[in-house]
Amino acid sequence: MIVRLTEPAVRQYESLPPSLQRRAVKQFSYLADNLRHPSLGANKYDQARDIWQGRVTGDYRFYFTIAGDTYTVLSITKHPK
Repeated sequence: MIVRLTEPAVRQYESLPPSLQRRAVKQFSYLADNLRHPSLGANKYDQARDIWQGRVTGDYRFYFTIAGDTYTVLSITKHPK
């Protein structure tokens, strides 16, 4: 599978500290290999719009869609707890 980031997600990624950027890249690699990788905690976030959520860290999440063989990351944000 292919993981691509939208322009807003790229800007959000670039604004992250380097340690979180490295973690995001690692998580995107897991996503490309296995949607059900345990550290991703991937689940359907918005059923109506077909948006999924995955974990970067305990404090950060990324939101993505799935179309064919491509995961499109829409945003990377701090998780509201």
